Amino acid sequence: MQISVHDVAFGGKGVGRSEGMVVFVPYTIPGETVSVEITRKKKNYAEARLVSVDAPSPDRVEPQCPYFGRCGGCAYQHIAYPRQLLLKASQVEQTLRRVGKIAEPPMAPMIPSPSEYGYRNRIRVHVAEGVVGFYANDGVSIIDIERCPIGSDEVNEHLAGLRRRRMPDGDYTLSEVRKKGFFEQTNNAVAQALLDHVSARITPGGSLVDAYCGAGFFAHYLHERYESVTGIEENEFAIEHARSQASPNERYLAGDVAQHLGEVLSESPDATLILDPPAAGVTPQVIDAIQAGAPREVFYVSCNPGTLARDLSLLGGAYRIDSVTPLDMFPQTAEIEVAVHLKRR
Repeated sequence: MQISVHDVAFGGKGVGRSEGMVVFVPYTIPGETVSVEITRKKKNYAEARLVSVDAPSPDRVEPQCPYFGRCGGCAYQHIAYPRQLLLKASQVEQTLRRVGKIAEPPMAPMIPSPSEYGYRNRIRVHVAEGVVGFYANDGVSIIDIERCPIGSDEVNEHLAGLRRRRMPDGDYTLSEVRKKGFFEQTNNAVAQALLDHVSARITPGGSLVDAYCGAGFFAHYLHERYESVTGIEENEFAIEHARSQASPNERYLAGDVAQHLGEVLSESPDATLILDPPAAGVTPQVIDAIQAGAPREVFYVSCNPGTLARDLSLLGGAYRIDSVTPLDMFPQTAEIEVAVHLKRR
């Protein structure tokens, strides 16, 4: 069938309609007319395969990766980069409206990545029966990959070396630096932009509490602006690294944020709080601790607009949203990073 694409959903699939039913089809751009084949039909929607682009968008470009469309990693290589940024910012705003019930999200301009390709400082590849690469779109088979265009030169050198060595079946993380056993941002330039963004807007003085602090990403960078800094993280490897780099006014607690945050906030009245949780967002216990501890401001950094919107709605009674800033940590993919600044009402 032929449909007109009017939007792109979070995750990267274009959205069209046919006979009153929503149709999701990947590798399309709003404004395009495309021919599709239905691959799965549900009660209220259908999923389709792109057969042909009958009326292309002026933003359609030639993908740089020969595996694009088969590899499950990238979703947007067919879209010019400025349009990618607009689509992602719109997805964040729509999610905050729909899920968080936030009528007018105060959206700030999206922070782009200086590099559209070659930005990843690490990749995770899979080896199975001599095939080295990434999972295909089906999530089961593996596409043999000689070079990943969004990976840095150093990472791709490691990939070439792995292919030469014919490693046993398994998963391998290839990094610019030795893997330390804890989470780190994968786009160095946008990670620095995130630090600068938070530093420019945060209120200095008093105490800083960095929840889900990892190896001290925010805490180390901001410690000079506060009398005391407390980081909380359950990954013991990350905590060990944070402590090894700590200044005298920094301390790091190993354990669940839900168990420690209430006590830390009670010891740090009128603190600044940074939240950088995993994709699942924060737990109800963490929300309760924030509302009881009443930090003067919260900077919530999220990689999942859906759980972010949910958590912001729970904090809305005590905090107002000062700004919502998307960052393109992962160009060419459907992933989005968001930094939200909240101030106590």
